[in-house]
Amino acid sequence: MNGTVRGRPDFLLLFLILLLVGFGMVMIFSASSATAYYKYGSPLYYVYKQGIFALAGFIIMLFFMAIPYPFWKKTAPFLLVFSLLLLVLVLVAGVNINGAKRWFVVGSFNFQPAEFSKLAIIVYLSAMISKKGPKFQSFRRGLLPLLLMIGFMLLLVMKQPDFGTVMILAFISCSILLVGGVNLRHFALLCIAVIPLFVFLAVSKSYRFKRLSSFLNPFENQSDSGYQLIQSLYALGHGGFTGTGLGKSVQKLFYLPEAHTDFIFAVIGEEMGFVGSSLFLLVFFLFIWRGFITAVRSQDPFAHMLGMGIVSMIFIQFLLNLGAVTGMLPITGVPLPLTSYGGSSLILCMACTGILLNISRDNHRRRLDQQQASQSAR
Repeated sequence: MNGTVRGRPDFLLLFLILLLVGFGMVMIFSASSATAYYKYGSPLYYVYKQGIFALAGFIIMLFFMAIPYPFWKKTAPFLLVFSLLLLVLVLVAGVNINGAKRWFVVGSFNFQPAEFSKLAIIVYLSAMISKKGPKFQSFRRGLLPLLLMIGFMLLLVMKQPDFGTVMILAFISCSILLVGGVNLRHFALLCIAVIPLFVFLAVSKSYRFKRLSSFLNPFENQSDSGYQLIQSLYALGHGGFTGTGLGKSVQKLFYLPEAHTDFIFAVIGEEMGFVGSSLFLLVFFLFIWRGFITAVRSQDPFAHMLGMGIVSMIFIQFLLNLGAVTGMLPITGVPLPLTSYGGSSLILCMACTGILLNISRDNHRRRLDQQQASQSAR
């Protein structure tokens, strides 16, 4: 068996992502049909657009699955520069929506450059740390240059402003630094220095502070900052153990804002109940577990960090969204990965899963090579 043999991808991982995207399409239709009909005269408006995003994401996923993952190590600097240029350009030429310049708008489609920056930072950090090797233990020559680049990217995203994405990028960076073997003393000092800064950013704007504080007692501001969370809790409570039934949510009927985007899990909970929600969470955790296993099994440090960065990106977004919908965390405007409506997020997650699938193919090829070598030795 030679190195040209193409390994088999993790079909369970592939099946799980298709299952999650397909289920998301069903729930987007259920959550958005009334709003879509009221605004655009067609109950299929949002699900039609999401279908286009899903098809594009599927094609990109298959394309990325076919690209050998070392390609990303070679192109890491170019991806980073391109991402930074997009972040600068959106501040200049982006469309202002609700006081934030986060989107490029082409016709009826929006593109959010900050989503691409997540992949760029994952690839860049994984490539640089794997290249540095033992030098990464040095603060001045190893960690500091990476921190400066991370800080510059976070600053550009914060200028939009997009505090939720800033948090996600920070968590992604920390996870890759830890997996890459950062000096724990340096990392601890970094956390001590950065955490107060994040706290300041969180409370420095009144609207941001309201969002962060309202989850503690949303009923104090029922008609203002606590309204969305209250409607979400009503939806989850109404669902009970078995749910109201698919398509029979009450809160989606103009009570719950962003029912098909950031708060789609509330509709899932209302229509599917505790049982259906638990099954959905089980599938999602299984998807995360398969991604984690793929990353851990890789013998290449770059692929290991790349895979762990992708898994951590999807997982932290999942936790932030779930926490916001259930009132356990502040509302940050983070969509539910692979399930919520939104083209930029869906395409990014499917593209990243394509990279994971390629890593799984390489893992399988290596196992085949080892088995052939073992048989030859006999």
